[in-house]
Amino acid sequence: MSQQGQPLRAVAARVLQSVENGQSLSQCLPHAMGDVADNERPPLQALCYGTCRWFHRLDGELQTRLKKPLRKSDRVVHHLMLVALFQLRFSQQATYAILNETVEACRALDKPHLTGLVNGVLRAAEREGEPPLADEAGRFSHPPWMLEKLRHNWPHDWQAILETNNTQAPMTLRVNALRFSRDDYLQLLSDAGIDAKATLFAPHGIQLTAPVPVDLLPWFSEGAVSVQDEAAQLCTTLMDLAPGQRVLDACAAPGGKTCAILESCGQLEEVVAIDESADRLPRVQENLERLDLAATLKQADAADIDQWWDRKPFDRILLDVPCSATGVIRRHPDIKLLRRESDIVPLASIQLGLLESMWQVLAPGGRLVYATCSVFPQENHRIIRRFLKQQDNAALVEPDVLWGRDMETGRQMLPVPESHDGFFYAVLEKPEP
Repeated sequence: MSQQGQPLRAVAARVLQSVENGQSLSQCLPHAMGDVADNERPPLQALCYGTCRWFHRLDGELQTRLKKPLRKSDRVVHHLMLVALFQLRFSQQATYAILNETVEACRALDKPHLTGLVNGVLRAAEREGEPPLADEAGRFSHPPWMLEKLRHNWPHDWQAILETNNTQAPMTLRVNALRFSRDDYLQLLSDAGIDAKATLFAPHGIQLTAPVPVDLLPWFSEGAVSVQDEAAQLCTTLMDLAPGQRVLDACAAPGGKTCAILESCGQLEEVVAIDESADRLPRVQENLERLDLAATLKQADAADIDQWWDRKPFDRILLDVPCSATGVIRRHPDIKLLRRESDIVPLASIQLGLLESMWQVLAPGGRLVYATCSVFPQENHRIIRRFLKQQDNAALVEPDVLWGRDMETGRQMLPVPESHDGFFYAVLEKPEP
């Protein structure tokens, strides 16, 4: 029981219900943290992320154990039992504690009439063990539509993608090249007793053997490093940055790539960072201030160039478009619950529209890097193919890199265990007149 009087599992069940109702963990979990004691916040996060990660597997088991679905008004108890099943199947906590505290949480949720059901279901689950699941959605713990789409798009890789999605991503850092070399920072980590190694492809990347709180990282608050996946760091290696350039980071929040751009080249004329969300722009500013960097921030829809563009073209543009985020599911397992197959076509329309708008603000001789954290071709190389068919003054640049797969109109990275996330990059240049 937390000092605020809310049982941990009851709070987790409410968070999961919010996710089922369409909120992301990043939206609802911070509010829920106020309902538990400080020392219970990490366990709450682990419960919510873990249950989302294994939701379809746990839900498959729970449905076999329930004679009939709970009423909609009692749905939160369904989520409570999923949390308990997650602990039974994936934690080392004592079974009696899981059962007893889940029954107490049921009462705290004002559902005392369901305590007998909860107790019976969980005791049977503990006694009988996990049943075999007949369907692939349960076995791989992904929604059926996503599983089938991955199977269709990646016939030789779909199982590896699904299995990687169910792992926990490593903690990866980007060294601020304006402050430290990577070798020097690796030595600082070693001196601090933190085991780490250089990333394979990102020149300023470091991967930790085990995650640590950021306040344990040497000089973190002074801007020495940022937390950023290796795949996301690669954007700057494709932009061909040089002093004097005017650079645009469209769809910039939370600002990791904006900061990476500024760190990569210290004498840029200006970096403009745009995001449509007023709530997310302060995070960009916080990251800039910690790293002692400066950029021009604008709240705007990047596609509506009349709203924000000053008619001065950009030499370089990073267009990290809104996408299904299917390449970062291991970091955001709630994507499995939030994303729908019907989202993909509208997202592709937004992506192509943004690309068309950004092309208008790119200077002749300029370069645009298109990026997604998706593994679906519909959002990636097919978007570039469609754009090239309709834009006769766009030239595709084939990067000379060792990472990713050549998709003819870009490079696709699939998520790799203990390594980078899934990402797609394409590089386009506008010829001089």
